[in-house]
Amino acid sequence: MIPLSSELFWNQSQVTPAARARRYGQASRVVWFTGLSGSGKSTIATELERRLYEMGRHVYLLDGDNLRRGLCSDLGFSSGDRTENIRRAAEVSKLFADAGFICLAAFISPQRQDRDRARSLFAHGDFIETYVATPIEICRMRDPKGLYVKADRGELMEFTGISSPYEAPLKPELVLHPERESVETSVDKVLAALGETSNSCTGNI
Repeated sequence: MIPLSSELFWNQSQVTPAARARRYGQASRVVWFTGLSGSGKSTIATELERRLYEMGRHVYLLDGDNLRRGLCSDLGFSSGDRTENIRRAAEVSKLFADAGFICLAAFISPQRQDRDRARSLFAHGDFIETYVATPIEICRMRDPKGLYVKADRGELMEFTGISSPYEAPLKPELVLHPERESVETSVDKVLAALGETSNSCTGNI
C-alpha cells in the first residue's frame, strides 16, 4: 500500500451517523458474506437486498464479480491482488455504512487476515461476518459458471478450493447452510441477526 501523503486530510461531514440513522430509521451495518465459489453468497445476498428494500430499508449489494468488472478490473487472482481486492471492497463498504446504508458485501474473500482487516474498519457490532458454509462437493455440483471444471482442467490458476486455499472463519457472527436450508430461511437468519423482521417498520437505532 502506498503511504498516505501528509497533505491529505479526512474531510469530516457535518452530517453525523446518528443523524443519518434518525433520518433513515435504521442503523447502518455491513453484512460480509464469505464462502467458496458456488456456495450461494450472491443468491442469498440478492434476495436479502430485495427483502430489506421492500421493508423500506436503505440497502445496497456489493457483489464480487461486479466490482471486478469496474473498480477492481486491474486486479488478478494472486494472493496480493486478492488482498487488494478485499481492501478496496471493505473501504467501499465503509463508505456505504458511513452514508447510513445497510451494505451487503458478497466476496469469496478466502484469506482470514483480509476479512479481519475489513472488520477492523467498523465499530463492534457493525460488521456481521456471514459464512456461507456450503461444502465444496455441493459447490462443484452446482458450478453455475463452470469454474470448477475449468480449474480441474488447469485452465484457471489460483482457484479457491482447488489450487488456492480457503480459510474458513473461526468465529463468524452467522453461519448459513444452503445445502440443507432454503434461501428464504437463510435470509430470515440474516434479518434476525440485523434485528429486522418482515413486519419491522423501523430499525434498531
